[in-house]
Amino acid sequence: MLALHGLGVSRGYAIGRAVVIGAAALEVSHYRIDEEEVEAECARLAAAIRAASDELAQLADHLPPDVPRELGAILQVHSMILADAMISLEPLEIIRSRHYNAEWALTAQGQALAEQFAQMDDEYMRERGGDVRQVIERILHALAEANGRPRGLKGSAIDDHGDPLIVVAHDIAPADMLKLRGARFAAFTTDLGGATSHTAIVARSMGVPAVVALGVARTLLRDGDMVIVDGEAGVLLVNPPPRVVAEYRARQADYARERATLATLRDVPAITLDGVVVSMLANIELPEEAQAALDAGAEGIGLFRSEFLFMGRDGLPGEDEQYEAYASVVRTMAGRPVTIRTLDIGADKTLDGEATVATNPALGLRAIRYCLAHPELFATQLRAILRASAHGPVRILIPMVAHLREARASYAAIAAARQELDVRGQAYGQNIQVGAMVEIPAVAIAIEPFVEAFDFLSIGTNDLIQYTLAIDRADPDVAGLYDSLHPAVLRLVANTINAGSRAGKSVSVCGEMAGDTELTRLLLGLGLTQFSMHPQQLLDVKREILHAHSNALRTKVAAVLNRASEMDLSLLNQ
Repeated sequence: MLALHGLGVSRGYAIGRAVVIGAAALEVSHYRIDEEEVEAECARLAAAIRAASDELAQLADHLPPDVPRELGAILQVHSMILADAMISLEPLEIIRSRHYNAEWALTAQGQALAEQFAQMDDEYMRERGGDVRQVIERILHALAEANGRPRGLKGSAIDDHGDPLIVVAHDIAPADMLKLRGARFAAFTTDLGGATSHTAIVARSMGVPAVVALGVARTLLRDGDMVIVDGEAGVLLVNPPPRVVAEYRARQADYARERATLATLRDVPAITLDGVVVSMLANIELPEEAQAALDAGAEGIGLFRSEFLFMGRDGLPGEDEQYEAYASVVRTMAGRPVTIRTLDIGADKTLDGEATVATNPALGLRAIRYCLAHPELFATQLRAILRASAHGPVRILIPMVAHLREARASYAAIAAARQELDVRGQAYGQNIQVGAMVEIPAVAIAIEPFVEAFDFLSIGTNDLIQYTLAIDRADPDVAGLYDSLHPAVLRLVANTINAGSRAGKSVSVCGEMAGDTELTRLLLGLGLTQFSMHPQQLLDVKREILHAHSNALRTKVAAVLNRASEMDLSLLNQ
């Protein structure tokens, strides 16, 4: 038996036969062409780009009703990337200037873009480099087909009627997931990817296990290999012995019973054993995910990341386009609060896709700093958010606040957006709360004036931990030092929660800590009563809350925080 370790991004267990998808990066020929061949080579590449565009449009126009909602939005993003000049025009210039053949020019441009995305500080943006790679591969497939070569997807193993199928791939483009949707896919595994890769997003929406970042799994497996996917541990087992298969079948049955039991908690209020009411909110990135939040019993949207509207496109989204996206979420949530975070972008990335590497991107011109430096962009987004508030309760969340002057400037920008809508005669909600992300240690330390300045606070634990410990969690050399249980981190979280409680202001945690069931009792002990997480995590966390005694946990956590030692979670279960 071979055991490969990666990152589990969608929970559960699957047992089946491997379907090995062709390498994501196609092998291409590299040769130079003569001057008289340049325009013909450009025409060959342009035709392949049109063919790829037509294929994506055809898929988007004929989406079956039973596919995950996320796929439609992802296909749209790929279409926008395909139309971007960096993909549709720049390789043609490489052909003309360097006399590369079409495949070489395209992959050369792809490599340059990949390096730019790899340098980006934001994990979500780094993984969007995978979208660019998948679009380029689609064009390469079109070039191969035009030359009479088959596409990379295999069909023989997919058409059988035996065991469930496990996809094993270097990477999986969303359009290819659509093409393979008729098969009995029990799980997805990829060599590449991360927690926010499209494979992860779609797998979670389909409710099937997925393990990504396996490294070289595709090159080691063959079609028909018996495999087990452990989405809990992030492990892929190849050709396991019968006793291991039997063990995992038992785990499958246990997991199915667990999910069925959890489903009964959907409409049960999240109240601790000692009567503390906890608010359960969802984090989303796409408007289509709002329905998944409702299905999981979310009481509202605690974090709607607005960046998705601005990514992978040529040009900025207009006010009406943003309004429609925000309003669709507000309508779906039907009276439940929707918290929309303003654009968190900048420093190592620009909105037109051209990367500029800052000396220290994580500390550069990003989030609210970027928006205040681009007032018209900020004003357009604020008007769209305000207009969406006419359809239900909306809260505005300002990211990366470090100074009170940023709070004052944000309020002034919101007031100016209201005035402009008044002049137009366009409706908006009258009681819109404005909150701040607490993700910079300076704010968590000197929290009182920020509590007074804002209506609510949301702790972004991912960045708070990174900045507190001076650790880039995406850097493999130091990622092991990224520690959510470090005493300094816990004291900053506790300080923020306590300050909000004293001022009567709500405080939520919307980072990864909120969705980690191993940390639920700890957060309750810190006084947290508002959790916001991925919809898939809601019921698991709710179960922990229903079996916890909040006041007893507060006593235990306070005792540990008063010491300099690191948190021992086992103490909270005694």
